[in-house]
Amino acid sequence: MGGTPQKQEKGDPVDGMQPEHEDAPPGKEMSRRDAVQRLAALPVAAFLSWPTADQEKVRRFVDNAMRAAAEGTPFAPKFFTPAEFRTARILADMIIPRDERSGSASDAGVLEFMDFTMIDRPNAQKWMRSGLAWIDAQSNTRFGKPFADATESQRAAILNDIAWPERATPAMTDGVSFFNRFRDMTASGFWSSRVGVKDLKYEGNTFVPDWNGCPPAALTKLGVTYAKFDRSKQRLTPD
Repeated sequence: MGGTPQKQEKGDPVDGMQPEHEDAPPGKEMSRRDAVQRLAALPVAAFLSWPTADQEKVRRFVDNAMRAAAEGTPFAPKFFTPAEFRTARILADMIIPRDERSGSASDAGVLEFMDFTMIDRPNAQKWMRSGLAWIDAQSNTRFGKPFADATESQRAAILNDIAWPERATPAMTDGVSFFNRFRDMTASGFWSSRVGVKDLKYEGNTFVPDWNGCPPAALTKLGVTYAKFDRSKQRLTPD
């Protein structure tokens, strides 16, 4: 895709956008994917709070769009203009780039997820459209070109001013607000997708042919033993 950032190695700094996180191992920076994943719990939880029918509807829409694209029919957004769609794709892939573990935000159908959500929940349209316009205005003012036509370092310079609220200046307030919401929607779309679930290494809903009980280390930590299994109450009892 034109303008899509190149693959970044997990843990590598990306154009100054990844300050060292207090929970990262000494001397090692978190990858942007890991940093976003730490922030994803609330937005993903918000998506999971949607009615089940709505969740299934958007997932079906994204799956169908991705399948059609794989068969040669490009996705035609209903909300985004072509220019907005290009900008949103680049921005989403800067937030969650492709790496050795899994695909990028756009690989996971995040843009299709966003377009569906904007049409399905029109109250979100204003902040999305005005935010993308703000990003372009910043790029035009600083570099004389739209965000999608800027270099990777120029794009990163803009995001660096709005991605970390505690460091942002008052002049960046609108950009910070937009980026926070865009990042959250990117996280929701990614970690609710097939690609995102695999990225989390989630193993739920998987058939387990043999159950050999809890690992001994876990039993020891809990202070229980199968030797004192209370069959009447179907529970383990303390040693």
